Amino acid sequence: MLETVKYLLGSTGASGFGSKSTAEQVTENSTDLRSITAIITGATSGIGAETARVLAKRGARLVLPARSIKAAEEAKARIMSECPDSEILVMALDLSSLNSVANFVAHFNSLGLPLHLLINNAGKFAHEHAISEDGVEMTFATNYLGHFVLTKLLVKTMVETAKETGVQGRIVNVSSSIHGWFSGDAISYLALISGNKSHYHATRAYALSKLANVFHTKELARRLQQMGANVTVNCVHPGIVRTRLTREREGLLTDLVFFLASKLLKTIPQAAATTCYVATHPRLFNVSGKYFADCNETTTSKLGSNSTEAARLWATSEFMVSRGPKAAFDLLKHLEF
Repeated sequence: MLETVKYLLGSTGASGFGSKSTAEQVTENSTDLRSITAIITGATSGIGAETARVLAKRGARLVLPARSIKAAEEAKARIMSECPDSEILVMALDLSSLNSVANFVAHFNSLGLPLHLLINNAGKFAHEHAISEDGVEMTFATNYLGHFVLTKLLVKTMVETAKETGVQGRIVNVSSSIHGWFSGDAISYLALISGNKSHYHATRAYALSKLANVFHTKELARRLQQMGANVTVNCVHPGIVRTRLTREREGLLTDLVFFLASKLLKTIPQAAATTCYVATHPRLFNVSGKYFADCNETTTSKLGSNSTEAARLWATSEFMVSRGPKAAFDLLKHLEF
């Protein structure tokens, strides 16, 4: 009850910011990002678009990958109208396709650009069951597996950039408090819904993908530290906000729920604040493997804090990428048998 009151009042935490803080407010101490190159997925609308706008306003060079080049060019034009000196590159990327992810990274690397900041923001909530071209349930493929591979392929560039420039690299994974709604065995459920439509539940699938983002953050932080890399990774819950994420669930019920919850909803500038804070604020130097909400460090679900499960998902993800999801799921069935 007390936490709810604090949220509604916008009370600040240890960071000096709270639920009512905006992305522009939290980046006031990071006003000069002209030496920073940032990749932001899902930047054509909603929280990602606001994140991109604010980072551009602070001087960062932006790379905006998107499935729709037209939508990305429109997002670029909106930013350029406010920040005409911005340097913004638009590239093709479909996170649900591992081949598209590999092509994007090859294109980016061919440009010889540094990479200081990777914001894995893109998200999908699909009411209808679908399978990616790689054979993985679509929500998981888009929200987690695509970002897992994207990050894995870009880490070397980030490590090298940090070494050459002395500027610590940062990776931000956008998760959700909904990760706490998932219980059970994550990999078994993924195998189930990747092969059987009858077991699919949209909200549970979304919660699984957001839990996977938390696991990814935890295990990647451990590996970066083990490497001695000057790169950190943290995870954020942006808050509840009505964005295009709900576009497949429009209707009377959705409208009613959002109306009744309106006092708890954030504006888009407020929802982008935690991402921008974790991506840029000086006080987050050397902070890694943590989970943030309302611009303050907080705790994940009990399952989300499980290091063993995080390492298990990482190993399964690597197997899925190298051998294919079917081989990974078949192996899982064999081990369970």
